[in-house]
Amino acid sequence: MKQKFYLSALLLILSIAGLAQTNGKITGTLINGGDQKTIDAATVSLLKAKDSGLVKLSLTDKEGNFSFDNVKMGDYIIMASSIGHRKVYSKPVSVIEGSNLSVGTLQLITQATTLQTVAVDSKKPYIERQIDKTVLNVDALISNAGSTAMEVLEKAPGVSVDKDGNISLKGKQGVIIMMDGKPAYLSGQQLSNLLKSMPSSAIEQIEIMTNPSAKYDASGNSGIINLRTKKNKMLGFNGSNSATYSQGIYARYSNSVNLNYRKGKVNLFGNYNYSKRTGFENISILRNFRNSSTKEIETIFEQASAMKNNGHSHNAKAGLDFYANNKTTLGIVFSGYINPRNNAGVNTTLLKNNNSEVDSILYATNAEKNNYTNFGTNFNFRHVFDSTKKEITVDLDYRSYNQSANQFFTNNYLNADMSKKRGSSELRGHLPSDIKIYSAKVDYTMPLKKGAKFEAGAKTSYVTTDNNARYDNNTSSGWETDFGKTNHFIYKENINAAYLNFNKQFKKLGIQTGLRVENTIANGDQLGNALRRDSSFTRNYTDLFPTVYLSYQANKNNNYNLNFGRRIDRPSYQDLNPFYYFLDEYTYRVGNTLLKPQFTNSVEFSHSYKGFLTTTLNYSKTTDVFADALDQINSERKTFISKKNIATRENVGLAVSANFPIGKIWSANIYANVFNNKYKGALNTGILDVNATMFMSNINNQFKLKNGWSAELSGFYRSKGIEGQIITDPMWQVTSGIQKVVLKSKGTLKLSVSDIFNTQSFTGWVRYQDIDVKIKETGDRRRASLTFTYRFGKPIQNQPRKKSNGLDEENRVKS
Repeated sequence: MKQKFYLSALLLILSIAGLAQTNGKITGTLINGGDQKTIDAATVSLLKAKDSGLVKLSLTDKEGNFSFDNVKMGDYIIMASSIGHRKVYSKPVSVIEGSNLSVGTLQLITQATTLQTVAVDSKKPYIERQIDKTVLNVDALISNAGSTAMEVLEKAPGVSVDKDGNISLKGKQGVIIMMDGKPAYLSGQQLSNLLKSMPSSAIEQIEIMTNPSAKYDASGNSGIINLRTKKNKMLGFNGSNSATYSQGIYARYSNSVNLNYRKGKVNLFGNYNYSKRTGFENISILRNFRNSSTKEIETIFEQASAMKNNGHSHNAKAGLDFYANNKTTLGIVFSGYINPRNNAGVNTTLLKNNNSEVDSILYATNAEKNNYTNFGTNFNFRHVFDSTKKEITVDLDYRSYNQSANQFFTNNYLNADMSKKRGSSELRGHLPSDIKIYSAKVDYTMPLKKGAKFEAGAKTSYVTTDNNARYDNNTSSGWETDFGKTNHFIYKENINAAYLNFNKQFKKLGIQTGLRVENTIANGDQLGNALRRDSSFTRNYTDLFPTVYLSYQANKNNNYNLNFGRRIDRPSYQDLNPFYYFLDEYTYRVGNTLLKPQFTNSVEFSHSYKGFLTTTLNYSKTTDVFADALDQINSERKTFISKKNIATRENVGLAVSANFPIGKIWSANIYANVFNNKYKGALNTGILDVNATMFMSNINNQFKLKNGWSAELSGFYRSKGIEGQIITDPMWQVTSGIQKVVLKSKGTLKLSVSDIFNTQSFTGWVRYQDIDVKIKETGDRRRASLTFTYRFGKPIQNQPRKKSNGLDEENRVKS
């Protein structure tokens, strides 16, 4: 056992020096032996011919095709299975170096009797690597039970989440978060709220794409993370139910149900998730205000903020697929959520002189009542023209977001001895926001001779946002409008895009190239009031986004990939909105109508050794990087945050990942990433020129025990680094869990503890020009969770198609 461990560790360190080799490939098609229709999402197993030992698992796509890449030399057979059918086996095939074999078309025969219950799916690996993405199976980790979507993302390889819920991939912000193939249209706090309220039991897979093809929107300078929610694939009536109780400082609980029914040409599906959560966030901020000339400290603000939040969420999806014939399918999906939240906070600021003596105290309270609602509908159409499998798909989408926020702030001014210094002040705010998104998309696929494929498509989207913030001060005459803070901002945006994509395999060399063009027309109107005149802006720009992918199978052990892409990241709708959001009188956030989009050119080179060890070298350069920038008004001792185009950023990194067994019951996934971020540009009348090298690692250990028991021990570490102006301290956590299969494999019981040592807190600081700030944030992250899942139903013979929709703008909605 030790020898295996040392060998694996040595390979992990020396992987980049692997010699060039290649493997073979096996493909085929699966159809129903009765009506001759293709079978989507059937399980296909690659077995050793000599002893039927399992080598790999795969699923058929919507055309019934399957493939196994990087197959070692040897003799194999293919076994295919699907609910309601008898297993079918292929004839033995022999794989030699660089071979590309087909087992032809296999036919599944319907069983005479149907199964009476649905057993729990066989365990999938946590990480699956595909040519253009990395797939994480959420249920494969015991510790994911009882957690939220945000907590699942925090543990994903190469992903990091900062104190505000902003998500980075391999050290770069600007990730597009998608839900079932469409952007969430959420960023910042609202996206964070959604992911924190969504239970992990609602998510089936997480797909990570660092350099998506031209078929995808060019948005997202560091790539795309797609959350695929659960949709039952089996037919007949079947489903599952999951319930979780979680305890930290405060309790949380969630429940989810997934249902599916298929009969004849109609398939109905739906799911509902409910969660209730209470948490807290403690923030301490130390600010030194310095003399602009001498740089000596003049005033010290020592601030402690304690906030408690509670809320619950209802998240639902329902849809219908209609199979008009074996070539044409139509579908409609409705989805939405309701997320009311209440936040209450107490903020104490000690105002000190340069000798650190307290001069006065600001004691502030704030209460906020929010309600987020969202509704969306998608109509989709798919038609296969003929036996050549030419295909056209159409998606029409509509989505609306409504946010209502009511805020109330009280500021109490005290002397050092806690006596009243002067009268208190009160501020109330009403901040409604309405966002509507319309989108239409068409994609065409045409297979060509000798395994080549051509793709083309077009898309148009139209977005309107209406944000109307009103603030009132409580005066001796009653409530009076604060026109300095009150704002009404309307934004409209139209994006039109088209793309071409081509891929072809030339023996050992695979090529995919694409080009996308996007035209953006944006209009912003800031309506005037008693103190401010109307103002507006218009932007119209067109850009090209090329992508190139090269893959080379040198021999059975080594596979190489090289890709290049150009991407854009547009500001979120609310970051363009010049609204104020207050923590207290001296601390707030404000939007920026002058934000420009940022553009990224990136290149990646990767090497895979024997299918278990992957090494990736990446470089990217981003212009007009926008990030949270800290600024202050020295004369008023106020500090505020605003998104600004701060610099040009260069990112270079090396990532190594390995998946290997250490013993009969122990297997491990290890991911390590070293990268350097360098920022250089003009910021706040000065020059920002900083760089730092950062290390990130995720380790997951799985233990398969006897009698249905299994266990997990995992964790992540993030070293000191930079996020724009902010220098961040190291962060780490360890999580553990245990699982038992029960009720004749129809149910699972999971117990897990997250952040065992309570170490996942954020600490960072900014020292730039006159700004000298240190921040620390802690929350309710150490939790124990108990989850029970039960599956039920009566499956019948076919399976519904998988469907994502065409909406790609949601990621830019923010509160």
